[in-house]
Amino acid sequence: MKESNCGEWMTRVLLASGSERRREWLTAFLSEWDSHFQARALSSKEAVAPGNLDVGGKAEFTCMAKAMSASEELSLLESRGGEQFDIVIVSDTMVEDPDDHTAAMGKPKDDLEAAAMLLRLSGTRHRVWSSSAILRRPEEGGGSIELHSGWSADIWTNSAIVEFEELAEQDIVDLVECGSWIGKAGGYDLAGVSSRHCRLIEGDEITVLGLSAESVDFLKLKISRQR
Repeated sequence: MKESNCGEWMTRVLLASGSERRREWLTAFLSEWDSHFQARALSSKEAVAPGNLDVGGKAEFTCMAKAMSASEELSLLESRGGEQFDIVIVSDTMVEDPDDHTAAMGKPKDDLEAAAMLLRLSGTRHRVWSSSAILRRPEEGGGSIELHSGWSADIWTNSAIVEFEELAEQDIVDLVECGSWIGKAGGYDLAGVSSRHCRLIEGDEITVLGLSAESVDFLKLKISRQR
């Protein structure tokens, strides 16, 4: 816990992710509580999930690998006198190909890939998977997954369904040129300009935006208990 200027103790929360959308959402979410929030990407290279898993399984595999990397990096940081955190969050989000539940649509590398992904999603429904883990400090313990140096974690994986309208050629051009696809799985952002052309059919919006809905419920409970 970290002491605030008012003498109250604040929960120290770290989002171990470079996702701007997750950072923005958690900043707003955590504003309801006295918390000290930081977000920064892991330095470790992201693991590649086995090809025989479905997309939900791939998201969970990648999230578990991120949790392990986070525990290793935090253990090293703390051993060197670095800042400690009470709650650490990692997450992975994947967009499932509309026609193949084993194929994930990644983040487009350029305008051409972004346009191709939007064209593939046009007029279809697809599933979005988010797997999120909340790490427990070694002295707390109790997580369902054992990590590095006594750290452990609980993990949740949820999905939601998004429907795209038929996109005209100019719609795709506009979406690509505005750059909303950058860093977004599937090449779109439900909370951004893409919302004009797609809607949530099933599940929770936060799952599409990058966090498992169940993990958010647990996070709320965990923070309220630490107050």
